[in-house]
Amino acid sequence: MTIDYAKVGLKAGLEIHQQLNTSAKLFCNCPPKLFTEEPTITFLRRLRPTQSELGQIDPAAFFEFQKGVKILYEANNETSCLVEMDEEPPHQLNPEALEIALLVGLLMNAKPIDEVYVMRKTVIDGSNTTGFQRTCVVAMDGEIMVKDKKIPIQHIGLEEDAARKTGEEGNVIRYRIDRLGIPLIEIATAPVIYSPKEAEEVALAIGRILRATGKVKRGLGSIRQDLNVSIPNGALIEIKGVQELELVSVVIEREVERQLNLIKIKEELQKRTIKKEELKEEFSNVTPVFQQTECKVIKTALSKGKQVFAVKLPKFTGLLKKELTTGIRLGSEMADRARFWGKVGGIFHTDELPAYGITKEETEKLKKTMNATDQDAVVFVADSKGNAFDALKAVAERAREALEGVPEETRAANPDGTTRYMRPRPGAARMYPETDVPPIQVKPEYLAQLRSQLPELPEQKMQRLMMDYALNEKLARQVLDSEYSQLFEVIVQNCGVSATTVAVALTETLKALKREGFAVENVSDEQFIELFRAVGSGELAKEAIPDVLGWLAKNETATVAQAVENLGLGTLKPEELERIIDDAIRDNAALVKERGTAAFGALMGIIMKQARGKAKAESVSELLKKKLKQFA
Repeated sequence: MTIDYAKVGLKAGLEIHQQLNTSAKLFCNCPPKLFTEEPTITFLRRLRPTQSELGQIDPAAFFEFQKGVKILYEANNETSCLVEMDEEPPHQLNPEALEIALLVGLLMNAKPIDEVYVMRKTVIDGSNTTGFQRTCVVAMDGEIMVKDKKIPIQHIGLEEDAARKTGEEGNVIRYRIDRLGIPLIEIATAPVIYSPKEAEEVALAIGRILRATGKVKRGLGSIRQDLNVSIPNGALIEIKGVQELELVSVVIEREVERQLNLIKIKEELQKRTIKKEELKEEFSNVTPVFQQTECKVIKTALSKGKQVFAVKLPKFTGLLKKELTTGIRLGSEMADRARFWGKVGGIFHTDELPAYGITKEETEKLKKTMNATDQDAVVFVADSKGNAFDALKAVAERAREALEGVPEETRAANPDGTTRYMRPRPGAARMYPETDVPPIQVKPEYLAQLRSQLPELPEQKMQRLMMDYALNEKLARQVLDSEYSQLFEVIVQNCGVSATTVAVALTETLKALKREGFAVENVSDEQFIELFRAVGSGELAKEAIPDVLGWLAKNETATVAQAVENLGLGTLKPEELERIIDDAIRDNAALVKERGTAAFGALMGIIMKQARGKAKAESVSELLKKKLKQFA
């Protein structure tokens, strides 16, 4: 679907959340790192929404409470303390994190706040043990230039990261609180972005400024982009958790497509002259229709004593299978709502039947039972009565929303760029003061000191990379945009390896390994330095770099020496390399006799299969040419 975004009237804003690389968490002295072993501490909680100072309850918080879930928290003593467990008040705001946030604000020409006040933001999905997230505004009214366009930065904030979800069993959700409290900087732009490509460019520009501080974490999950997307006649949709930069434009493209198709559905419903009051929450027990069914899902549910309940959606036939964007239909959105509100596995609807083992005869019998005409759709679920009724209420509500077009909501990003229903949009009642953390004055003399030590801006660094390290423009840009730009300079200055070799390894090689499924973010700075020291000293050929990095990605705590040993690498002695070349020439004597020195390319490929990672390609090439001349 080709879309003219200017004609459509797209408006988007970004909220960038980036973990800071500090020595401690935001409100305690625990190290900001994750643990992989089994937890040594667990505790169970049920979170409830509280009223604001005006007596209001935030709708998003109430939504989470309605799910009726309990949260099992996992921890260990190394990465968490009583602060994360909400058994002790928070300590003073981390001054190191505040300084980094202020530096970013100054780099973005923002006005620092005179006095920083920590606030509580209601969040009861379980990701915070307290039922709220602590957050504060550090600077406001900034701006950055992106391709000659001024992008206003509304605010720069500092907040604690949330706990990470590790599983779910029934109505119990498991969260690990090692990530809870890691300092997170939030940067919000004004909604002045008018195309998906521009959004990606703005996100990239902000990322460059953050990396310029040298104080941000890297790796999957360390940076998350939230998007606010709207079009005229549509709705403002907040999309959470876009982790890959390349997905920013894709998510916006698919959200605009989704909204345009929802508007078309609204127009079609208007033509069908359906009214809200016709979409009633009248649910029928249709279990007898499916007593002999071959549908595995329904058979399994019935065997557990569950039943099948249905709701009729008048004049909705054909619309539930209407594709909104790649792989997402109106029926999919109804299923999302049903899962959240009813805790059901999914829904069935007549637009997709017969299918899934449900026959044409069963479909006709279902319609007859529900008094449904050919213009009506029927949605049904197989579950307990309580769950089924909650799920079908959500379906009926989503059908009523379709009459209005696009419902305002918070959606979560999927890895393919589509989105799914997450929760209702939060209201204004979710923020209130944090009484346990005193405000912090930001004095003019402190700001003057920070201004005197601002890091170089991205474009300045770009020019320096080209001049100081003789990198071409493309490679310099790749280093600048990578998460390893600071590490690049450390390696080049200390390991005796050419800047180009290091740059290629940290950008193109890592990107290729990531595409192949290697978790390259697991390789530590120490392992990188150890690897390049081995290459610089001649202990390892540079051709071995991809193999060693791939092995280290799978073996996080291993050393480069262990990688070399396990991969059978290590530099060949001159006599060993000479033997390999002699063997290759002898084994391919007919080819060499026929082609002479022109056999070089074929022989080089044969030899490098044995020598790759163990000998420099230049050394192999030089010796092979010499041997071929002697043979001739």
